[in-house]
Amino acid sequence: MKKNQIDMLNGSILNGVARVAFPLMLSSILQLLFNAADIIVIGRFGSNNSLAAVGAVSVIWGLCGHIFMSLGGGSTVVAGKNIGAGKKSAVSDVLHVSIALGILLGLAISLLAWLSMPNILWAMQTPEEVFGLALEYIHYLIPGLPAIAVYNFGAGILRAKGDTKRPLYFLFTAGIANVILNLIFVIALKMDVAGVGLATSVSQYIATILIIICLVREEDEFKLEFKKICLKASVVASILKIGIPNVIQNILFTFSNTVIQASINSFGADVMSGNAAAGNIESFCWTAMISVEQAGMSFVSQNFGAGNFKRVKESIFKTLALICATGLFFGELTVLFARPLLEIYTSYPASIAEGIIRLRILCGPYILCGIMSSIAADMRGLGHAIEPSIIVLLGACGTRLLWIFTAFQTPRFHTTAWLLFTYPASWAITGLVLAIFLIRIFKQEKARFGSSA
Repeated sequence: MKKNQIDMLNGSILNGVARVAFPLMLSSILQLLFNAADIIVIGRFGSNNSLAAVGAVSVIWGLCGHIFMSLGGGSTVVAGKNIGAGKKSAVSDVLHVSIALGILLGLAISLLAWLSMPNILWAMQTPEEVFGLALEYIHYLIPGLPAIAVYNFGAGILRAKGDTKRPLYFLFTAGIANVILNLIFVIALKMDVAGVGLATSVSQYIATILIIICLVREEDEFKLEFKKICLKASVVASILKIGIPNVIQNILFTFSNTVIQASINSFGADVMSGNAAAGNIESFCWTAMISVEQAGMSFVSQNFGAGNFKRVKESIFKTLALICATGLFFGELTVLFARPLLEIYTSYPASIAEGIIRLRILCGPYILCGIMSSIAADMRGLGHAIEPSIIVLLGACGTRLLWIFTAFQTPRFHTTAWLLFTYPASWAITGLVLAIFLIRIFKQEKARFGSSA
């Protein structure tokens, strides 16, 4: 195999998935540290309202990141399938179209976010004392969206061939820059939320510049040539066929989370700041599992392209086993050290108490979230993006919204604990339905390739 490329068509699948997932996991954790640095610095050197403002924006900001990650995942699947089939020119086309899409979509979503954010914050029932700070914070984050878009598309191409180490190095460099800039802008220059937002945007551009340089120096079908950056209808359609259903899922998923965040906001700033800190800690557990999921999806897509359904099946089961182990380890570790972890973010006792409630309810059974996400990713790796999106929307989002607009409105169940219980319940229901559909899709695709597969 070429340098920085992992052979996904031969050898040990468990070892291969781990080799791809571990650097990706560290990369994703570093990316989360961008936000963690924001929350820690603002929690220690800003006001409680400033910390609440960062938390109020986190759901919407997370949506933007998930949109680009989903579309980048479309590039990963399409490129991986072509790698498995040995179509080098098609891989090159996916690369150049992906970069073009990243630029255009990054600019478009930046404009949309800038225009719509005030109305979104009002719709989320953001308290008046937090509203201005939240709006200021997001306005400094938005300019970094094009960089995030291009980075995710570029990293998606590298991930398709198993190269997750170099994106790790790039994010490590950008993460160091982010922490240094946070300290300068917030502590030295007293810029408060504007400082943490600006530091995050600048660090994102550093990571993106590094990944572009990496692709320019690549060889053969993975080499980026600026003159070849363009939009080809057939390639765009292939990427969006995988990415768009997942984007729609994430938008509606975020809508349900926004409704939950609005309910959390109604309990006041202490509950908001506690959930902001806990949500950031929880995201580390999610990131660890999603990294294994993305690695497994690459193995599924490449072996699917090669028509090797024995390895496709093995990839599905071994990835699921690795995700379960990851979810149990990080989830239970988070519950065990909930208080000291939250004390890193804030010193307010009421906020810490609310954060502990969230971490115990969500991170204890976090393995259920991993199983749900892994099965959905496997279906996308097999070229089916619509089915998992619909199932997740009805199962996860539908369950949460139904609870919020019915039982949660009664005095007995109108607490943050009962509100948060909707997460593990929805994971279990959705994961079961996804498993049934995955078995059906696997059999259908195997039959299309013929019994010899």
